[in-house]
Amino acid sequence: MSISRRSFLKGVATTSAVSVVGPSLLMSSKASAAETTGTWKVSGSHWGAFRAHIYAGKVQEIKPLELDKHPTDMINGVRGVIYNASRVRYPMVRLDWLKKHKYSTETRGNNRFVRVTWDEALDLFYRELERIQKDYGPWALHAGQTGWRQTGQFHSCTSHMQRAVGMHGNFITKVGDYSTGAGQTILPYVLGSTEVYAQGTSWSEILSNSKNIILWANDPVKNLQVGWNCETHESFPYLAQLKEKVAAGEINVISVDPVKNKTQRYLENEHMYINPLTDVAFMLALAHTLYTEDLYDKKFIDTYCLGFDEFVPYLMGESKDKVEKTPEWAAEICGISADEIRKFARLLVAERTQLLFGWCIQRQEHGEQPYWMGAVLAAMIGQIGLPGGGISYGHHYSGIGVPSTGFAAPGGFPRNVDQGQKPKWDNNDFNGYSRTIPVARWIDCLLEPGKEIRYNGSKVKLPDYKMMVISGNNPWHHHQDRNRMKKAFKKLQTVVTIDFAWTATCRFSDIVLPACTQFERNDIDVYGSYSGRGLIAMQKLVDPLYQSRTDFHIFTELARRFGKHKEYTRGMDEMEWVRSLYNDCRKANENKFEMPEFDAFWEKGVLDFGTGKPWVRHADFRKDPEINALGTPSGFIEISSRKIGRYNYEHCQGHPMWFEKSERSHGGPGSEKHPFWMQSCHPDKRLHSQMCESDEFRATYTVQDREPVYINPIDAKAKGIKDGDLVRVFNDRGQLLAGAVLMDSYSQGVIRIEEGAWYGPLNEKDGAICTYGDPNTLTQDIPSSELAQATSANTCLVDFEKYTGTVPPVTSFGGPIEES
Repeated sequence: MSISRRSFLKGVATTSAVSVVGPSLLMSSKASAAETTGTWKVSGSHWGAFRAHIYAGKVQEIKPLELDKHPTDMINGVRGVIYNASRVRYPMVRLDWLKKHKYSTETRGNNRFVRVTWDEALDLFYRELERIQKDYGPWALHAGQTGWRQTGQFHSCTSHMQRAVGMHGNFITKVGDYSTGAGQTILPYVLGSTEVYAQGTSWSEILSNSKNIILWANDPVKNLQVGWNCETHESFPYLAQLKEKVAAGEINVISVDPVKNKTQRYLENEHMYINPLTDVAFMLALAHTLYTEDLYDKKFIDTYCLGFDEFVPYLMGESKDKVEKTPEWAAEICGISADEIRKFARLLVAERTQLLFGWCIQRQEHGEQPYWMGAVLAAMIGQIGLPGGGISYGHHYSGIGVPSTGFAAPGGFPRNVDQGQKPKWDNNDFNGYSRTIPVARWIDCLLEPGKEIRYNGSKVKLPDYKMMVISGNNPWHHHQDRNRMKKAFKKLQTVVTIDFAWTATCRFSDIVLPACTQFERNDIDVYGSYSGRGLIAMQKLVDPLYQSRTDFHIFTELARRFGKHKEYTRGMDEMEWVRSLYNDCRKANENKFEMPEFDAFWEKGVLDFGTGKPWVRHADFRKDPEINALGTPSGFIEISSRKIGRYNYEHCQGHPMWFEKSERSHGGPGSEKHPFWMQSCHPDKRLHSQMCESDEFRATYTVQDREPVYINPIDAKAKGIKDGDLVRVFNDRGQLLAGAVLMDSYSQGVIRIEEGAWYGPLNEKDGAICTYGDPNTLTQDIPSSELAQATSANTCLVDFEKYTGTVPPVTSFGGPIEES
């Protein structure tokens, strides 16, 4: 707003001298400068650390922290997270739930809400918790959904929600996650730990010793843009060195993938095309070649492994299906010629070879098998525990492979009820239902309550829960089959969601409470999830917008309603908690790192502890497998697992096997009707669904305001589709609109729509088209197997066509339809 000198002087005449002189003459010069030029504050995020310019109470500019030499362009979306039309502005309650009797659910999802006060919303929340515990019991409340949350050690949405709700009463929770559900379940049986979240061999060791690096369904250049804690992007200098070594012919990198991914385009390395979902058949044929040509490391197998003798008869067609897993057999399935399979097998053992697996490959039906078979291949190669050899399942995640400094991270807000205290409703009777369920089976509970399923050696009776509490998590992004979810949600009596953005989860809820973003509160965070590079002060940039509150504030007030607020907070406010977490961290690191007093740290904004020492995964085990035994039942690598074998599962037996899929392209089941495989991998411009609401940043990659669908140009031409056209993608489960991007990086028969695209149905009815392009409108909700019961999102066939109808508006963004 501009103002003339004449108007200004006229205004002065009507004000007191003190009010005019005060701001200019009575404040310090430093404060005066800040008033006119603004201030810079430090904060962190999944996308990296940054400095924010604050002026007139608003974030004006974001620039990466100087320590980050390879910032992601996602940092440009931070302002759009704070300021966007999809912010949850006020406490809202679904109209029909509030005004109709018997918890009307038929209209759930119609996005019609009524604005209420905070006291009214929290009273309703508390009333429902009371009703559920009184009328049913803890089995009727599910408060276990968790996700990536915003960064920050103190303001963890899961911890705040589960601590407060847990102080009121017990509830159903979950085990596992969507990212690595199959992998983290199978690998403890095979290699003794989940592996997917374990520190891996340092990049420096790989670059110095590897001659072959196999990127198996792995795209680190894309995925290392984000991290669980504040990301440092320290992996990218190593990737740059790898690019140089590939160009110089010093390291041979091969991407085994149905598509040429971002990493391959960056490294310009060799591509081994494989038909989707057929990796296990390919790996079995590789193992067959190594065995029949006597190329495998017998000494390693004999010294460090168990169960090879039980696996070989299956490999040679002498047991189970009586099919020998020859390269000729595999070629018909995986699309790689028998000669190429043999050549690849010989390459693996010719020199030092590092296998680097991604996570996408285990998010499929029988997703346990490729990870298990990958470990068998690594064992046959015999280089596990050597620098630049062996296998990794996480080098694309959160800086795994960057040497760790050994910094002891600060603790967080406690998730559980304090020891010695009891909840208000101290009821542990779960009515015969299981109190913990596999994370990806929560919709099954609603549609088939009481059903008994087999899971990881135990039995789970699916609870008939009536209420869900969801905080900082978007299950209407990460779960599969939206129309199935709609049917399930109509079974729920009450859904409470706490979030800062109006996601589809909010749309399908009954009570929605506005949390603030991580940029509207104070916190601290680790700088570098695995490297332990330092510590970041997450300084509050602006006050919470609209009527949003911190999770700490929200759940303190909820706990106040049943007299537990003092226990919940332990008598400390936000900054006292942040200071306490810092001081505990300082004490834990006093013999390792010099950390200043809290106030000095807070003013500085960041502590840098430098770099750590290189490390080799499984080196200790290789040195002495008796003293440094693995966490498997035997302490050795288990090529065959007698424990799993005793479970008698149909889809995960005593050793890795090839299982046909319920849907598979390139001649597999279902491909005649829906011939295209849809890959729904981690996005390039978001963290799952986070930042999809950032309007200006989203506009940098959308097509006609829709999520991109990547298509091979030949497939597109056959259907009369040009770059930039709107496309309807469909199967028997659902349909969506997306914008065509034609790229020859995607082979014929393959399309990609990245997960995290916000669901925007045209209406709440089953079968309604998603107006923006959420791939989980199309994915099937089936378990990986009886072992992990994990998601199978990538077992998905579709068809597509040029969209010629009336173009509907995108309904994914913005707030609810507000009723009076």
